[in-house]
Amino acid sequence: MKIIVAGTGFVGLTHAAVCSEYGHEVYAYDVDRKKLEAYRSAQRDQIEKYVNEPGLSAIIAENINRYLFFCNQDEITNIIEGTDAIFMCPPTPPNPNGSSNLKYYDEVAHFLAGLLAQRKDQRRVVIINKSTVPIGTARRLERILKEHNVPNVGVASNPEFLPEGDAVEKSRRPDRVAVGADTEEDFRILRRIYSQFVNHVRIAYIETTPETAEAIKYVANTLLLTYISFWNGVGARLGEAFHNVRMEDLKRGVTADNRISKWGSYVSNGAGGSCFGKDIQSLIYQFKSANQSTDLLESVYQINEYQKTYLLDRAVHEAGAAFNQKTVALLGLSFKQRTNDMRDSSSLKVVESLLGRGVKEIRAYDPLAVDEARHYFNPERNHLYEKVAYFDSVRDALQGSDMLFISTDWEEFRGLSRTIEQTVQPPYLIMDGRRMIPDYTELVERGYGYIAVGSTYLAPAPKPDAQPAPVTSAG
Repeated sequence: MKIIVAGTGFVGLTHAAVCSEYGHEVYAYDVDRKKLEAYRSAQRDQIEKYVNEPGLSAIIAENINRYLFFCNQDEITNIIEGTDAIFMCPPTPPNPNGSSNLKYYDEVAHFLAGLLAQRKDQRRVVIINKSTVPIGTARRLERILKEHNVPNVGVASNPEFLPEGDAVEKSRRPDRVAVGADTEEDFRILRRIYSQFVNHVRIAYIETTPETAEAIKYVANTLLLTYISFWNGVGARLGEAFHNVRMEDLKRGVTADNRISKWGSYVSNGAGGSCFGKDIQSLIYQFKSANQSTDLLESVYQINEYQKTYLLDRAVHEAGAAFNQKTVALLGLSFKQRTNDMRDSSSLKVVESLLGRGVKEIRAYDPLAVDEARHYFNPERNHLYEKVAYFDSVRDALQGSDMLFISTDWEEFRGLSRTIEQTVQPPYLIMDGRRMIPDYTELVERGYGYIAVGSTYLAPAPKPDAQPAPVTSAG
């Protein structure tokens, strides 16, 4: 089939590439010409400046100019003829009040509607919302198409469920494909696009209404964030409040019940990324607009936001830490491993909080996200960002630091005891937002302080040669 994908960010580029892999003729459209040049180069280093997703650049290199093509606003005018389907993948960032900003969506919709209205080939074409959009956006799109008098067009919803770092695999082998449309004719087009998934024994192919498909995405993401917030708000607090509660054993014991999800049963310094925070805020706004209670949703959101920096508060109150004029090593900038994406990352709040507490320097390291961090922490916007320095390894970041904060669950951060001992000497405080150091008791015995999500503060053991304070009598 001939498919246009409008928008080549994380969702659009991944979807376009995998659709081309299945033999569809795919035209990925964007207004950013520099981005298109990078994709057309088929060079991994150029592609990953914009979307850094394992395996994605290889698919683009294999299918470029064969099944996959990239086009700008001028070129798409000639491509619109003979199109079977258009996937809408523009960005839908949040507004300050939590609602979804549909400015870019509307611009793309009006532009494409104008082209479709003038096409000579008036075969049936279906326009499919792939980006996460508020419930009712399919009807909004219908109104735009009617405004332009577009003939023989259908509207559908087909939300994405792509975890960053694993998006290619989940596109090839999804858990489910949810498609919402109004007519059998449009469902038939969608079945042809996703023919490899229809009637699949392990993949749920769900046909429903556009509104239900839109809602599935919001409920799924909100439930996932609820799992995370539950374990942070209940499980972690148990381990922090009661001595000898072992977090790993607690998780194993609870999730041994097959009714309880193992996914999300971990504790951390909060979840980030492009979806969770944005989607739950959008759902809160939509519920308020419909005069529905938002108590649960707001609690889930607030727990997650609080989690991002509360280890710093614990360090002050439990470990007596003083951050003013101290040098802090920060390991991890991306919101999770295997991506350079820093959107809504916990590290953003950690850096802001540390700078607000007067640190002398933040020595940061991340395997992929350093270039992204330089964008977020640009000294031209805030001179305090001059205190953020970037390094090429864990050891370099640790060198000369007074304390450590682990913010991302990169595998190379797991089990850092030997590296810490070889690089920095006690007194030294380790703040572990991801429970990445399983042998922390050895560090404590050697004089390091350790505070982690889900555990009580472990003060450094006294040196073996330390003498007890002399006993004096009063009077």
